[in-house]
Amino acid sequence: MDTVLASAISAVVVGILALIGNMYASKKSSERTEALVVYRIGQLETKVDKHNQVIVRTFKLEEGQAVICEQIKVINHRIEDLEKG
Repeated sequence: MDTVLASAISAVVVGILALIGNMYASKKSSERTEALVVYRIGQLETKVDKHNQVIVRTFKLEEGQAVICEQIKVINHRIEDLEKG
């Protein structure tokens, strides 16, 4: 009976230690995963910011180009008027 009880107790102790070890490893793995996710989100935010800056600059360039095209049209009309007159 004593050996059965000792075996049962040792099995329970081993099970508890295994559970504690498993919980610790799971927590550490979760922390590393969380740190990686936070890092990757930071990198993506940086890329999105750069992309948005390019979009804003492109919009300003296109806006400037439209103004220049309109100015060229006006200049061409003036030249035509001068050539006719």
